[in-house]
Amino acid sequence: MKMTFRWFGEKDDTVTLAQIRQIPGITGVVGALFDIPVGDVWPMEDILSLKSKVNHVGLEMEIIESVNIHEDIKLGAPQRDAYIENYKQCIRNLSKAGVKVICYNFMPVFDWLRSELAQPLPDGSKTMMYDNAMVKDITPDRLVERMASGSEGYSLPGWEPYRLKELKILFDKYKDVDEEKLFENFQYFLEQIIPVCEETGVKMAVHPDDPPWPLFGLPRIVNCKENIERILHMVDSECNGLTLCSGSLGSNPKNSIPELVRYFGGMGRIHFAHVRNLKFDGDFKFSESSHLSSDGSLDLFEIMKAYHDIGFDGYIRPDHGRMIWDEKARPGYGLYDRALGVAYLNGLWEAIGKMKSSD
Repeated sequence: MKMTFRWFGEKDDTVTLAQIRQIPGITGVVGALFDIPVGDVWPMEDILSLKSKVNHVGLEMEIIESVNIHEDIKLGAPQRDAYIENYKQCIRNLSKAGVKVICYNFMPVFDWLRSELAQPLPDGSKTMMYDNAMVKDITPDRLVERMASGSEGYSLPGWEPYRLKELKILFDKYKDVDEEKLFENFQYFLEQIIPVCEETGVKMAVHPDDPPWPLFGLPRIVNCKENIERILHMVDSECNGLTLCSGSLGSNPKNSIPELVRYFGGMGRIHFAHVRNLKFDGDFKFSESSHLSSDGSLDLFEIMKAYHDIGFDGYIRPDHGRMIWDEKARPGYGLYDRALGVAYLNGLWEAIGKMKSSD
C-alpha cells in the first residue's frame, strides 16, 4: 500500500508539506486546487505548480481528491455536456502531471455533513459528530450557517459558499430528481468520462455518501454494497472504481467494512482507502473517535487485515482526526491526530504481515 496524507495547500492549511514529510511511512500527498470553481477546467500550469511543491519535499502527487462534479451533471440539466467536457479536460491535464487516481463524489447539493464540528470528548479533545435528530430540526440554510461558524475560518471542501448561496434554487431543481433519476444521470456521466480515463490511464474512485442516507429529501445512492456494485457495473471498467471510506459507509452499522473491502477489493475496484474510526452514540448518531479500535465502534485491525488479505497495493490515508493538544486547524484535518492515525495504521499493517509470514 501507499500511505498518503491529505493537504489543502499553502493558503488554506495549517499543516505544512515539511511536517507531512516527517510522518514515518508517508509516500505522497492527496492534493487539490480548491480555488478553481466547480465545473471549470483545472489549468495545467496550476496543476504542475502544486506537483512541484509536493515533489520538492520528496513526496509524490499521484492522487487527487475533490475534482468536484457540477450540480448540472447530477441534475441531468441541459448544460451538463459542457461541464462534462471540462471534466474530461481535467482528467487529461491531471494525467499529464502523473496523477493516477481521482477521488470524487456524486452527492446532491451537500457534500459530507455533520451537526457539530467541535464536539468536546471526555479526554478534552474535540471532534466532529452527527445527530440525525438535530439535523431534522434545522433548515438547510441554518445548517450552512452552523457549518461556517464552526469551521475555524477555513473553507470546507464541498461547502463552498459561492455554490451554496442559493440553496432554495438548488432544492427546487432537485424536486423531480429521485434515486433512479440520479442513477441515470450518474451513468450518463460515467459513460462520457471513462473512455477518457482508459485512454489516459487515470482511475476514478467514487467516495461514498457521508453519512450514507438521504438528507433533507435529497437522494443519496453511493451508500451500500448493492448500490455501489450497480454503479461499478454501469461502465464495467477498472477505471470505474471506489474510494472505500470506512467512516462514511461504517456510520451505518448494516455496512460491514471488512466484508466490503474483500468484496470490492476482490473485483480490483478499490483504488483509494480512507480509514478512520467512529463511535455509535445511538440510531443515526455518531461521533468521530481516534483511529484506535478500542476508542470507537469499528475494528480497524479487521479492516486492515481485510486490505492485507486482498493484497491491497493502492493508496490509503488516515481520515478525519480529532483536535488534540490545543491544535487549531480545519475541522477533522489537523496534523497531530491524523499523524497518530498513520502510525497506528502502519503498525497494524506491519504486524498483520509478520503474523502471516510466521504462520
